[in-house]
Amino acid sequence: MAFESLTEKLQNAFKRLKGKGRLTEKDIKDAMREVRLALLEADVNFKIVKDFVAGVTEKSIGEEVLGGLNPGQTVIKIVSDELVSLMGSTNSKLTLSNNPPTVYMMVGLQGSGKTTSSGKIAAQLRKQGKNPLLVACDIYRPAAIKQLQIVGSTYNIPVFEKGTQKPALTASEAVAHAKSHGNDIVIIDTAGRLHIDEELMDELDEVKAVAKPHEILLVVDAMTGQDAVNVAETFNEKIGIDGVVITKLDGDTRGGAALSVRQITGKPIKFVGMGEKIDDLEPFHPDRMASRILGMGDVMSLIEKAQQTFNEQEAIELEKKMRKNEFDLNDFLTQMSQIKKMGPLKNILGMIPGMGNMKINENDIDEKSIAHVEAIIQSMTPKERRDPSILNGSRRKRIADGSGRTVPEINRLLKQFEDMKKMMKQFTSGGKKGKMKLPFM
Repeated sequence: MAFESLTEKLQNAFKRLKGKGRLTEKDIKDAMREVRLALLEADVNFKIVKDFVAGVTEKSIGEEVLGGLNPGQTVIKIVSDELVSLMGSTNSKLTLSNNPPTVYMMVGLQGSGKTTSSGKIAAQLRKQGKNPLLVACDIYRPAAIKQLQIVGSTYNIPVFEKGTQKPALTASEAVAHAKSHGNDIVIIDTAGRLHIDEELMDELDEVKAVAKPHEILLVVDAMTGQDAVNVAETFNEKIGIDGVVITKLDGDTRGGAALSVRQITGKPIKFVGMGEKIDDLEPFHPDRMASRILGMGDVMSLIEKAQQTFNEQEAIELEKKMRKNEFDLNDFLTQMSQIKKMGPLKNILGMIPGMGNMKINENDIDEKSIAHVEAIIQSMTPKERRDPSILNGSRRKRIADGSGRTVPEINRLLKQFEDMKKMMKQFTSGGKKGKMKLPFM
């Protein structure tokens, strides 16, 4: 996941500060040297790193910090505040026109994720009661129109296309179509290029002139590193942008673009892409991202994901079962299915406070194991799921054969399930907390 290396390096830099009762200027300057190297390695713009470190250092070498009761934590708080300021301070939402339809124009280089992001934004707006229309204005990339149609059908959103006619004409006709068909949102998917050129910019200017977009959103790929900042700067100078969508932040990327784009362009980051699903395109909250970067989790995003995934009534019923110690493998199977909907497990664990301080090894989290667990439970009879204590040797052998797994795996799952039930009982009865190992770890 993005920022993993940065998080680890920042935590190492702060570890020494936390262990000291008092700090000297040398302590802070040594820590800031490590912070500077960590940010540069994360591909953050050099000038931004220089200004950032200078600002943190100046605020940290004050008498109230050096002479305070907990100077190490105070320095971390200063770093957190500066990170939030760097990324824009507040969440910047999409704005809506007072005279529908609201037109959003998606721009960016080829392969940045414009088409997919267009569909995800449309799907999220539809959840808010809007009636979006996707518009295919990429007439150059093979199968680009077809891709947008597939994305539209996936999210059940109509797509307006006129083949290979001029993009500006298609955009103009699409806006007129939206007005006459009750579409209050128009999202125009424009053509990208492998690199920025004048022909591209002229075409985008033509589309902009006829469609009169309420916002122009630039989509950049986080994996392009510092180039993402250069692309953002150029697009902003040439056609003007109103916001940025950063994709592929869930990949093995250094993530420096998210820390640089806002400062370089002065334009807010609106969304970040953390996976393939609709809800994996998340509204960008600078304070939550700063918390993730510093390894302090992101409770609010975790709560929002849970609220979108879990049925409130089911949650109440589950709590009752846990309190009565009636939680069975049917309930466990349901929970596993809902957890899968929340996104990659590593991302979810990273949102939990305290987990960010642990180095989560890829080998410790096996996403495929969820499918294995599901296969095992689904190979049981309803009676066996309700009462796993009846699972003798022959039953376990039958389940192993039916699920394509092994008897030791069945035994391990049942042991972990019993441990989990004991842990849940402690939680609901206010007992001591222990260490629980989940079946996917």
